[in-house]
Amino acid sequence: MSPLRFRGLDDEPPTPFWQRFSTHILLVAIILAGLFAARDKLPRWPANPPVRAAATPADVTAPASEPTATPARPADLPPCPAVLARAAVPHTIIPERPRLEIITYTVQAGDTVFGLAERFGISPETLLWANGDLEYHPDDLRIGQELIILPVSGVYHEVKAGDTLEKLAEKYQVSPESIRNYPLNQIGAGGELVVGQKLIIPDGVKPYVPRRLHRFDVALPANALKGSGAFIWPAQGYITQGYWSLHRALDIGAGTGAPVYASDSGYVVFAGWDDTGYGNLIIINHGNGFVTYYAHLSKILVSAGTSVLRGAKIGLVGSTGRSTGSHLHFEIWQRDVQRNPLGFLP
Repeated sequence: MSPLRFRGLDDEPPTPFWQRFSTHILLVAIILAGLFAARDKLPRWPANPPVRAAATPADVTAPASEPTATPARPADLPPCPAVLARAAVPHTIIPERPRLEIITYTVQAGDTVFGLAERFGISPETLLWANGDLEYHPDDLRIGQELIILPVSGVYHEVKAGDTLEKLAEKYQVSPESIRNYPLNQIGAGGELVVGQKLIIPDGVKPYVPRRLHRFDVALPANALKGSGAFIWPAQGYITQGYWSLHRALDIGAGTGAPVYASDSGYVVFAGWDDTGYGNLIIINHGNGFVTYYAHLSKILVSAGTSVLRGAKIGLVGSTGRSTGSHLHFEIWQRDVQRNPLGFLP
């Protein structure tokens, strides 16, 4: 009995490759030939076709029955531009218009002179000048206090007898025209001013008049201690308000009851209550042209007429007088001129 035999690849010779795929090759060739033949019939339209002018009545001469003109062949069209023109995107720019009214603002928790000035786009000096004696007590900002907020930086002036545009311009370092032409002032063509009239002086600068206490203008006894001119920090804490044009002092924030030290040796010429806003105040004359102030104290630990050494404990931090928080208000005077304490402290 012969063994079973299966038909395999070895029984017949293999079919050549070109015969097996000849039908496919022929079909692909036909498709390519058709595409090649039709390529010149496809129009190449420009990305930005030219805009044709509308026909005028004089141009219309052909009767309505005539056939429509044959469109221009692609060869007659202008070449395609190298780049595409970007269409304009409509966008309205609204300019920021200046404020033209006076605002009355109620102080909220967390408000500061500098913060409010930045918020309303005016200088800190403008804020203080427009609100009574706040310019002499810039750290006395109370919650619920109403403030006048001018629309521009400058001075808010109430006209008094004898005032003229020329005098006000000279006083506040501006031109008479800037006062006359400011719309809220409503000054007539003749420039006449009315007593009691409120004027906004745009970009005006109010002359600085320091609060001068002459309690240190006293003759010092022969045995009074004198300072070295080398000052130390009078309290430990953080600066809550620095030295600037309307606050010529340094405010050092610290808890009520924190110790206050003599910044240099000297003679205590005043120690007590001051009713101009300092509250409990100590003034030390250092006998070398320098005088220091220590204000808003909760407690005074020295007496007038005594000498103190540099670093001696003279009082406790507080918030008395025109103050809104516990801190030490510290001033350095040199021959009747208020100086920046940061220029003298280590």
